[in-house]
Amino acid sequence: MAPATPPSNTAAPAFSLFDADITSAPKPFRKPGHKTPSRRIKNAKQIAADEMKRIQSLPDESRSAALMDTPTYLNVEAPPSVMPRKWWCDITGLKASYRMPNNGMRYHNKEIYEVIKHLPPGVDQQYLQLRSANVVLR
Repeated sequence: MAPATPPSNTAAPAFSLFDADITSAPKPFRKPGHKTPSRRIKNAKQIAADEMKRIQSLPDESRSAALMDTPTYLNVEAPPSVMPRKWWCDITGLKASYRMPNNGMRYHNKEIYEVIKHLPPGVDQQYLQLRSANVVLR
């Protein structure tokens, strides 16, 4: 069996922090004339503030038209979605194709159905409470 450590008569190459510096390494994936863009990224609060400043700088007659007719970051409205609502399994979080009629829990497949069927009393209400769908019977 070979020894776990190298023999002591061979000198290990010297390693320094300058060898670990990757900033001086050539970067062939970059174009030679690449320049980092000087634009900075704005968050939503800054965008809304800039939009309000722009609207306030408009003359009075065009200001009211800009607030009413033109979509801006301050008055964007979207119609309701035409896509069907997605349901999620209460146990796994996967897409739920089925629903238990007796307690309303949604489940993904028959394996999860077996788990739900054998839950102790009250545990199903705790799962439903997680998605604010629990029914309290009095």
